[in-house]
Amino acid sequence: MDMDVANMLMLAGSTLALPILAFLASFLLWPAALIKVYYWYWRRRLGLQVDYVSCGSYRFCYSQRGKPGGSTPSILMLHGFSAHKDMWLSVVKFLPRNQHLVCVDMPGHEGTSRTGPEDYSIEGQVTRIHQFVQGVGLSRHHFHLVGTSMGGNVAGVYAARYPSNLSGLTLICPAGLVYPVDSVFVRRLKELESSGQTESIPLIPSTPQQMEDMLKLCSYVRFKMPQQVLQGLVDVRIPHNDFYREVFMEIVREESRHSLQDNLHLITAPLQVIWGKHDQVVDVSGASVLQEALPGCQVALLDNCGHSVVMERPRRTAQLIMDFLSAQEVNGSAKKLS
Repeated sequence: MDMDVANMLMLAGSTLALPILAFLASFLLWPAALIKVYYWYWRRRLGLQVDYVSCGSYRFCYSQRGKPGGSTPSILMLHGFSAHKDMWLSVVKFLPRNQHLVCVDMPGHEGTSRTGPEDYSIEGQVTRIHQFVQGVGLSRHHFHLVGTSMGGNVAGVYAARYPSNLSGLTLICPAGLVYPVDSVFVRRLKELESSGQTESIPLIPSTPQQMEDMLKLCSYVRFKMPQQVLQGLVDVRIPHNDFYREVFMEIVREESRHSLQDNLHLITAPLQVIWGKHDQVVDVSGASVLQEALPGCQVALLDNCGHSVVMERPRRTAQLIMDFLSAQEVNGSAKKLS
């Protein structure tokens, strides 16, 4: 009897060991594939559906949850440079299940069509995002636009170009301003330029060490990642590094570099600004630029937080966005009553 139990336990242990060994093998041998599975798992768990919409020959990839027409406006979320729609997963986790959300891959990124430089400038991206808005029907109702970093630059210029579409605007550490103080990243770029190392861009890593350095640059919170995960992140990015370099050169050109600054006077939508106090990529002094240009905006500066606000403070970010939406709803109701 004891021998039978022992044999059964050994069999059970061997059965359990198989998926564990498979996981470890995937982690060690195919970390890039495991990262993709991770995103797939969290999209499913959070109820996000991946879909595509075509505008002529151009195709957008996006994920969404919920249905438009609820008590709060739909939210469209624009990610930053070299990221993708799944960067918002950590924030989506803390947003209400009935809130209609749309997270789109920016032009050329992930599942959205990759064309040429004309679509990668800020104005080019704004034009494409407007096509997306019309293609998925977001323009049928007012919607709330959220953008971070490069996506914040695009979101701000979009608000200036298409004010009638928006109920509100949230800019998270946006690029595209004239900052009173140079960030660590900008100073590093100037050093690389002066030394002739123009091909070396800290936001385009090609080795695990460079990836770790980029994470340290973007985050105040220190994420301890195993070497295999760093390698996996690099493996996912390397095939796209030429594209990232092309996009980067477009958004730092004279006509795109200060696009948001040049269009601030045209923004009429209620504005919310969220910024990490320890941002090393785009300096937090940009918040004062927005406050001065648009005195009615709401500004939240987050302690112990860097450029990756979405990753470092997802719960707080979600709370701030929903509080802002609720305040706009109250203000709208008050105006109707008056």
